[in-house]
Amino acid sequence: MAIVSGLLTSLVLAAPVSAHQIWLQQDAKGAQLYFGEFGENLREASPGLLDKFVSPSAVLISPNGDRTLDLSKKSNAFNLSAKAAKGESIVAEEAHYPVFENKHGGGTPTRTAWTPAARLVTSDAAQEPRLTLDLLPTGRAGEFKVTYKNQPLPKAKVGLVVQSGWAKEAFSDEQGLVHFDMPWQGTYVAEVHHTDKTAGERDGKPFDTASFVTTLSLVQGKGIKAVPAGPATKPNK
Repeated sequence: MAIVSGLLTSLVLAAPVSAHQIWLQQDAKGAQLYFGEFGENLREASPGLLDKFVSPSAVLISPNGDRTLDLSKKSNAFNLSAKAAKGESIVAEEAHYPVFENKHGGGTPTRTAWTPAARLVTSDAAQEPRLTLDLLPTGRAGEFKVTYKNQPLPKAKVGLVVQSGWAKEAFSDEQGLVHFDMPWQGTYVAEVHHTDKTAGERDGKPFDTASFVTTLSLVQGKGIKAVPAGPATKPNK
């Protein structure tokens, strides 16, 4: 399961750390885009793996329209130029992560284009897909929808984790819907993966497989008092 694993893959060229995700969080100071493992309190840093990102992008979605946000890289995050107010959301992705090669058991390397993406919401209100692989609230508490290229994605494994490391997983149904009991207050990060074996090209480099990982961040005010996160995990080099 992606949310609980943090081991390195066999690296050829610029392969990402196995199981890593990007996710969005915000506080009184602003919104941040992190790379690492939310449930393990792992945030990759610069200098380090955070420097693998080429040009992440972010968009603020509001009733007044879309707004492209600026991102500035700091020691362990990208700071966004604005945060989401009530009724707004943010989507972010890295669509230019370098194509890398995976070797499996000494066989022919597979060239992979990896696209990490993230969404942050400020309510349970239903939303429309914006990301290639998207994870959306439906308007019902604890219910989410998985879409791929704007279509429902069935049988997708979705993981849900809170800052303490408490986690659950479930599979989407034929309508792409997945349901969770969410007993805790505080921030939840849901995650979904999808692999598309259709070959293509990214930034002039051919690839054999497209790999996607998308997270959805939300804050729940009701429930059992949140357990604090464990000690911070040391970033990888």
